[in-house]
Amino acid sequence: MTFDRPCGSVLPFAVPILCVIPARLHSSRLPHKPLCLLAGEPLVRAVARRALEARFADRVVVATDHPDVTSAVADLPVNVVLTDPAHTCGTERVAEVAALPAYAWADLVVNVQGDEPFFPVDGVRLALDMVRGGRPIATLGAPLTREMTTDENRVKVVVDRAGLALRFSRLLPASGAWRRDVRVLHHIGLYAYTRQALARWAAAPAVPEELEERLEQLRPLRLGLAVGVADLREPVPAGIDTAHDLVEAQRVLDAMSERAYR
Repeated sequence: MTFDRPCGSVLPFAVPILCVIPARLHSSRLPHKPLCLLAGEPLVRAVARRALEARFADRVVVATDHPDVTSAVADLPVNVVLTDPAHTCGTERVAEVAALPAYAWADLVVNVQGDEPFFPVDGVRLALDMVRGGRPIATLGAPLTREMTTDENRVKVVVDRAGLALRFSRLLPASGAWRRDVRVLHHIGLYAYTRQALARWAAAPAVPEELEERLEQLRPLRLGLAVGVADLREPVPAGIDTAHDLVEAQRVLDAMSERAYR
């Protein structure tokens, strides 16, 4: 599927925006994760549909390593790019798409991870504002719930007073390990980048702490790239990493539907 860039941005941003949804078929914790059903819909399709409906980008692209994912979004007005299966993280997959001549028009790139069906649309705008304001990379943080503090599937981000990420980890930092003027938030799997920062991140080799924690966002910190963190102030439902997460996501959707019909 190929669609030309629409004429003019759909949002009042000064620069054109490309949204890429990386969706790797084979996940160690949840096999065939992009195709797992959420409310009867493949997960990757749910994320792509939310990105389209939010209208924050000039074009939405699904970047995958397997043609089976293509069929899951075949009826949506998105592009699909089959990317190198050897990529080690979603950002590398996003960078391959952004480097294609067809997307040379995009000055800013948003990475909405394919396992974030509840990604906050307002948060996308906050991240884009941070990048437009001078940050090379921006991401999102939200308050940690009690359950998240001990859950290693929930990534934490330590944020300083300037709104910059100091550290990402799956473990909650020990008491007293950080200064009093920092906050620890739940990291949401969404990034906004300048084209230059995206290319630099993806071109660099994985760093040891990234491999140890399985967290790609530790790479730009080692490279010295500033990563802004927009604080959402309200908890956000977690992304989907495990079969349990999928059950919880369905429960969240059911609760939303119930409230809507009251």
